[in-house]
Amino acid sequence: MRLALVTGTSSGIGDALAHELLRRGWSVIGVSRRPSAIRTDRYTHLRVDLQDPAAMIGRIETSIGARLSDPGVGRLALVNNAAHIALLGPAPQIDPAELLKVYAVNIAAPVSLMGLFLRRGRPQCPLRIVNLSSGAATRPLPGMAAYCTSKAALRMAGMVLAAELEDDGPAGRQHADATILSYEPGIVDTEMQAAARSAPANVMPMVKMFKQFAAEGRLVPPATPAAEIADYLEGDRHPKFSEWRHGGPQARRT
Repeated sequence: MRLALVTGTSSGIGDALAHELLRRGWSVIGVSRRPSAIRTDRYTHLRVDLQDPAAMIGRIETSIGARLSDPGVGRLALVNNAAHIALLGPAPQIDPAELLKVYAVNIAAPVSLMGLFLRRGRPQCPLRIVNLSSGAATRPLPGMAAYCTSKAALRMAGMVLAAELEDDGPAGRQHADATILSYEPGIVDTEMQAAARSAPANVMPMVKMFKQFAAEGRLVPPATPAAEIADYLEGDRHPKFSEWRHGGPQARRT
């Protein structure tokens, strides 16, 4: 059995990826605040708020922790897809309390889940981790300080974990076949793009660019990046850390 946990499966790329993995024969655990419309015996949905990472990890470990260690699981995958983009506006005006919510969803929750999978997954079981990244992780976008910094932090967290897995320490010795992908899905037709297009220019100076993406028909359907992520999860001989842009391995950035 191949088992994947995907966050943010109520819509967008997460929903498309859950469907793609189910089509390929995987069992999927979906995590989101909202319910999912997916109905099949191979799909389990957990309604969890990623803004409270400690409670989230406790709930997930209690609910499905034993499944991560099941000897019947021949391949294990984690896809940190969920993200918080609601906090838009100039950096000096950011509300610290709201900033913590963004960081909880975009960095604290994914890092906690990566730790859970390494603790509970069997050392001999191949483990694939995909962290959904963005051009915002490496490019400063005015009005998106919270999103840019949190995505940059998630990218670095994946790189650090990969370095630990390459090291001759406990993680590296125990998980010889664990790899991490930082994946930029490109310009995807999701709720996040809609939120960016609807923001006023004084809050989101680059709103014109996001509107232009839609007007020019440049948005790709969520199923397209979902298929590329699934290909990575099913693949072997990956480096400990990889970065792909939309387009797959041939678009890998070193």
